[in-house]
Amino acid sequence: MRIIPFKQHHLEIIELQESQAYLSSWVTPDAAKALEAHISFTGIADDKVVGCAGMIKRSEYWGTVWAYLSKDSGKHFVSIHRAVRKLIEGSMLKRIDATVDFEFEAGHRWLKLLGFEMEAERMRCYRPDGGDSSLYARIRQ
Repeated sequence: MRIIPFKQHHLEIIELQESQAYLSSWVTPDAAKALEAHISFTGIADDKVVGCAGMIKRSEYWGTVWAYLSKDSGKHFVSIHRAVRKLIEGSMLKRIDATVDFEFEAGHRWLKLLGFEMEAERMRCYRPDGGDSSLYARIRQ
């Protein structure tokens, strides 16, 4: 897998994993373009986008990490995990948060592996499609 700078069109061509399929209607071209302004990257394997991830800096102290993974990302997950971990650990932000689909156990496990702790177990109707999410945060001491 190669890591390249994230570009807006990567979200237009990624074949999202089932647990993130709802995002395809939510991520508009303008929203995807805005992500280019933040620290972000794309993983490419076999000339396909297998994942896009990054961090939105919300303030001097706080950021939000995001990741969109393809249905074919599983065999590249270790590389994706390492790239996201490097992004998080290289940040000097005091607080980094992330949300995950309430029912997506693999997403919960991944955030815990990345050192996040759950802050809100269930945020009802949080997602654009009305689904529930959980909020995680990682605080630098």
